[in-house]
Amino acid sequence: MAVSLPPTLGLSSAPDEIQHPHIKFSEWKFKLFRVRSFEKAPENAQAEKQDSSEGKPSLEQSPAALDKVGGPKPALTQPVLKPHPKFQKKSHDDGKARDKAIHQANLRHLCRICGNSLKADQHHRRYPVHGPVDGKTQVLLRKKEKRATSWPDLIAKVFRIDVKADVDSIHPTEFCHNCWSFMHRKFSSAPCEVYSSRNATMEWHPHTPSCDICDAARRGLKRKSQLPNSQLSKRLRTVIDRARQARRCKRRTQDRISSKELMKKITNCSKIHLSTRLLAVDFPAHFVKSISCQICEHILADPVETNCKHVFCRICILRCLKVLGSYCPSCQYPCFPTDLESPVKSFLSILNSLMVKCPAEECDEEVSLEKYNHHVSSHKESKETFVHINKGGRPRQHLLSLTRRAQKHRLRELKMQVKAFADKEEGGDTFVHINKGGRPRQHLLSLTRRAQKHRLRELKMQVKAFADKEEGGDVKSVCLTLFLLALRARNEHRQADELEAIMKGRGSGLQPAVCLAIRVNTFLSCSQYHKMYRTVKAITGRQIFQPLHSLRSAEKVLLPGYHPFEWQPPLKNVSSSTDVGIIDGLSGLASSVDDYPVDTIAKRFRYDAALVSALMDMEEDILEGMRARELDDYLNGPFTVVVKESCDGMGDVSEKHGSGPAVPEKAVRFSFTVMKISIAHGSQNVKVFEEAKPNSELCCKPLCLMLADESDHETLTAILSPLIAEREAMKSSELMLEMGGILRTFKFIFRGTGYDEKLVREVEGLEASGSVYICTLCDATRLEASQNLVFHSITRSHAENLERYEVWRSNPYHETVEELRDRVKGVSAKPFIETVPSIDALHCDIGNAAEFYKIFQLEIGEVYKNPNASKEERKRWQATLDKHLRKKMNLKPIMRMNGNFARKLMTKETVEAVCELIPSQERHEALKELMDLYLKMKPVWRSSCPAKECPESLCQYSFNSQRFAELLSTKFKYRYEGKITNYFHKTLAHVPEIIERDGSIGAWASEGNESGNKLFRRFRKMNARQSKYYEMEDVLKHHWLYTSKYLQKFMNAHNALKDSGFTLNSQGGLGDLLDLEESPESQDSMEF
Repeated sequence: MAVSLPPTLGLSSAPDEIQHPHIKFSEWKFKLFRVRSFEKAPENAQAEKQDSSEGKPSLEQSPAALDKVGGPKPALTQPVLKPHPKFQKKSHDDGKARDKAIHQANLRHLCRICGNSLKADQHHRRYPVHGPVDGKTQVLLRKKEKRATSWPDLIAKVFRIDVKADVDSIHPTEFCHNCWSFMHRKFSSAPCEVYSSRNATMEWHPHTPSCDICDAARRGLKRKSQLPNSQLSKRLRTVIDRARQARRCKRRTQDRISSKELMKKITNCSKIHLSTRLLAVDFPAHFVKSISCQICEHILADPVETNCKHVFCRICILRCLKVLGSYCPSCQYPCFPTDLESPVKSFLSILNSLMVKCPAEECDEEVSLEKYNHHVSSHKESKETFVHINKGGRPRQHLLSLTRRAQKHRLRELKMQVKAFADKEEGGDTFVHINKGGRPRQHLLSLTRRAQKHRLRELKMQVKAFADKEEGGDVKSVCLTLFLLALRARNEHRQADELEAIMKGRGSGLQPAVCLAIRVNTFLSCSQYHKMYRTVKAITGRQIFQPLHSLRSAEKVLLPGYHPFEWQPPLKNVSSSTDVGIIDGLSGLASSVDDYPVDTIAKRFRYDAALVSALMDMEEDILEGMRARELDDYLNGPFTVVVKESCDGMGDVSEKHGSGPAVPEKAVRFSFTVMKISIAHGSQNVKVFEEAKPNSELCCKPLCLMLADESDHETLTAILSPLIAEREAMKSSELMLEMGGILRTFKFIFRGTGYDEKLVREVEGLEASGSVYICTLCDATRLEASQNLVFHSITRSHAENLERYEVWRSNPYHETVEELRDRVKGVSAKPFIETVPSIDALHCDIGNAAEFYKIFQLEIGEVYKNPNASKEERKRWQATLDKHLRKKMNLKPIMRMNGNFARKLMTKETVEAVCELIPSQERHEALKELMDLYLKMKPVWRSSCPAKECPESLCQYSFNSQRFAELLSTKFKYRYEGKITNYFHKTLAHVPEIIERDGSIGAWASEGNESGNKLFRRFRKMNARQSKYYEMEDVLKHHWLYTSKYLQKFMNAHNALKDSGFTLNSQGGLGDLLDLEESPESQDSMEF
């Protein structure tokens, strides 16, 4: 008997819950029968097809549900019921998700590099692809001076595989011990051959229906299945399978619940974190889950975000990582404490704005999560108020505010209880008690913390009861006062004084920042500082100085890479990460595993991170300048920051041991100085900060240090090009930086003025100093400049030099070399750094002093009478001049002119001494007038603000320069007929124009960068290490700290106290400290 169902009933589209069980069973029966029919031989299949075509009903037309093959039984027949497309798609998606999960589970057992199974290792050794290297590998890398500290960098160098862009659904997250051994032997000096399990690297692809990984896993994990029991009906077997699946799901759920309970026990944060039940609003469940920690299920406290985008409380995730391993508790993705980051600000603002109920009794207030701690502290203060009333009606004072005698009187009962407990349990100080096992009882201080708690449990209850009764529950004050009285009773007053200082908030030593300032400004190495720290602690019995690890923590706040910031719009070709410290100066070049393509060592900060650190270092000065100008503190800008850039070579910086190295070791420094900061207020710019000493080494911050020659154009270009690219990107963007609790905007103006003429010609692509084109500011030749000494104007610029280089490179007019050179005015290389056409005041003084030194020699030899003197005669004149200057002016002869010699040489006293060697009175007058005119002009280009400091010299500069040029062309015609020096030309022709444009020349000089040369040598000696790679990092770091205004304030306060005669006795702790300056460890240090 068959029952046919009309199609109008719509059973094909009905969900599974309302379909008849026999209908659903019939569908599964048909599917199973159809699959088995496909497994038959092709002949049988064709025969069945013929039989069905002869008139028998086919399976597709009328499937029947039969319990057994033989014996016809009545069954419920129906047409094929097709499921609804919606449910069909849902089941298909569930199947795909299940296949992907199986595929990802199979990936966990494979090596990322070679693809071999991780189960083959009997010792179960496997290593995470993402994370820091293990201790053994780290020791090996340090021995070989390799800079890789994480597995992704090491894998990229050894196997040439970039694993940083891996996806968990495609790539495995671990690699095998064989690949680890391969990398280990690669960097070690092992004589044996390095075996690689695979010649080519493994390629990984997304999961597909014909996935090799899943097929291999399925074949490898196939087990011998038991023969099906033919006596059981198929319906019963289906019920058994479903029960087995239900047990598996239940077991997984129980495991998940037990793991959550374990993590909650590990965190144990129920007393410090707020429950979600305290939320004032009944939020939806998914929202509550998003703002709660996935470990403790409390409201997020100090939330952090992992790489897999899961959010936890900082304490909870750190405790779980320490106990359970470096994996995310939610998804088991590799996670390390260094990967934890703060969530986005929008999420934090929403979290802090949530309203929670106060859990305190008799308090029905609802406060925001941001103000919750302040609200709870008010409850604690009210609880700790002086509720006790003395007999006279006055409120009882706090225990710590009493005199020693009053403290003894108030604690007399508790002291007796404590003494009785000590006599009973501890026997005073002798070991008289015997444990149950017969062993002598250990002293209380030698026990573990848990054993101490167990032994003192009764006394703790007595002290707590006394504190609740007498002091409002302040157990800490009671215990500290008892300990203080015990120390006084034993005449241990020094420890008692330190404890009392800590209790009253005075502390017992210097702050870490003060110790860091002392160490940096006195150039103490780590060993010297540590020896001083131990000596002072041994002499005074107090920890006045802080240990080295505290100083390293204080360094992080002052170095670039600590403060978060943002650029709007983002910088082009510059990473958006803000925690960038010291980086390799050659990071922009393609590097091999072992060596650099350029034979040099360079270390630098990222330009934007360094500027942010410099601004945060001047935060107090900026805010104070705004208050001095009567501006509101909440003004967010935009602030305009003017930055002076300097770059110069430091010469030979090699350590001279014996004969010294065969090849001089030269170095170059690129630095910057924040000159002034202004803010747009209304229709005018208000200056809130201006550097008082722009030429001091204390404000010239180092940006890049390199061991290279400034004449090496290729190396200089390779190192400075990324830095210049960052500067160009910052010109068209604005910095968003939180200063004083307010997000403020900063714009930057860069002025490259701290370059000497040699480096200007190098970076602007001009010919060398001996070129016909004498000036870097105008197009005049040496002959034109000697014929017209005064009247020239600035015509060169960086853009024009770029255009002339293109003409020089392409030669569009097909000219000869001489014609082309005359057209481009001496441009022969591509300019790569934009400089401001200006004069460097320091090198201008040095160049002019060298020329005067030459004039003095020629005047002694009377060249104006005999111009054709021999070389031996000229050497004799120089020897005479050096001997006379050493006798009269105490000027020792030098091989090369420097700033100190130039300052002493260019004086009227020096001219008077030189005139003693010149017989002609007429030449005396000419030489004295020439020096007098020069000394009148010099303050104009040397002063930071000539309009304020030397207005008379500024007004008379044109007249003095014309008279100076007239003397050169008449009295000293023998020297300047048809030629002129570079700096004499710039001094006479271009100074007034530059003063009119910039307002100053001396403020934009490179003197601060030059003064840092001696600092480089001192810091290098202070941080002497075997590897120059790490030595340059230390020098750059300590030079940056030396220029910190925050640390300079501590040193200024110390120097002020020292100048005023402030000293302490030896018992106070600092009297013997100042005597350490005479110790051998600090002989090379500055006094402090």
